[in-house]
Amino acid sequence: MKNIIPNRDARRLFIYLHGLSDPRDKTRVNGELSKLIESFGFVQIDSIKVLERAHHHILFSRYRSYKRDWLKVQLEKERTLFENWTHDASIIPTAFFPYWKLRFDRAYEKLTVSKWWQKRIGENADATCKRVLDHVAEHGPLRSRDIKFDCNQGRTSNENWWGWNPTKAALVFLWRTGKLAVSGRHNFEKIYDLTANVIPRQFLEFNPSLEEYTRWQCASALERIGFGSHTEIARYWNGITPGEAKTWCLASEGSCVTEIEIEDAEGNFFKSWAKPDIFDRLGDAPEAPNRIRFLSPFDPMIRDRKRTKRLFGFDFKIEIFVPDKKREFGYYVCPVLEKDKFIARIELKTDFPRKCLVVEGFWLEADIQLTKTRKISIEAELMRWMKFMGLNKVEWRI
Repeated sequence: MKNIIPNRDARRLFIYLHGLSDPRDKTRVNGELSKLIESFGFVQIDSIKVLERAHHHILFSRYRSYKRDWLKVQLEKERTLFENWTHDASIIPTAFFPYWKLRFDRAYEKLTVSKWWQKRIGENADATCKRVLDHVAEHGPLRSRDIKFDCNQGRTSNENWWGWNPTKAALVFLWRTGKLAVSGRHNFEKIYDLTANVIPRQFLEFNPSLEEYTRWQCASALERIGFGSHTEIARYWNGITPGEAKTWCLASEGSCVTEIEIEDAEGNFFKSWAKPDIFDRLGDAPEAPNRIRFLSPFDPMIRDRKRTKRLFGFDFKIEIFVPDKKREFGYYVCPVLEKDKFIARIELKTDFPRKCLVVEGFWLEADIQLTKTRKISIEAELMRWMKFMGLNKVEWRI
């Protein structure tokens, strides 16, 4: 039984590693924010704002004392965080920047052969990118709208796709490949600058080898998820292939990793890799707090849908891009976490003109009853969100 972790303990550890078991979350302060993000790796950025933007939602789920300007300070003033790509656009600790350098090379190789990307950036991509990079170097930080010269190469503005003209495509390409960095945002629009002007010097000078990069990708992923298959390890940062992760795990077994068995939500056992100190870490993990949370659909704890279903028995899908009539639940639905179990889904919407937090839908999981105590806890969490959003009332429309 030594190398077996029961499901309840696995959930407890997993929740703890994702920053959702800290009893001090009422009293945290700005300076601790980057350490929180470092502990679970990254915070996804998303432009959709039905309730709140994903990055603020994710952090507010973990810090009841969270203020939105904390993130801006750490990103734009302290530079403890930077924006780039994991599986999607994300906020990442700046200390990890050196390990993004090989990702930039891989992004370059992938994007330059992508037909989707070639269509956005047009012909003579190298010349367009050089012109845009030189423009940033000469004129300083700018948004895509600030570049006035024409790189449409004979195409009309109607041929641009959602504003993806060649100059914008070049800015994004240069950002994804590390030549530019996001120095800030204005009304959520990226402001780009030369990477050397954004990332502190000490993080620019270290250049990991491929071996160091692969080791960091695997070891740091296991540090944050606790256990996983080689596919889950690779998928965490999305910076290496499952094959690379498998090779590293097999070569590192007995030193950096060990193989254990995890009980899933249905009582079955599946093999996983873990660091040798996994049981010590399990002993340090507290019980999940007795409270309700409305997690963002983009929360890192539930990003891997297959793992979420296997570990928690919770089958969650984002239905934003599903036609209304084909949705099982709703447009912007948040999983409801109670202690270490997902008990429901709630569809929330912010009605700013009416200063109202609207509950558009609510669905309990099959084995859950809406007890009086549970109802009080859900209402308390709605009130917390109402205050955070600067609203005056909660309205149920179901």
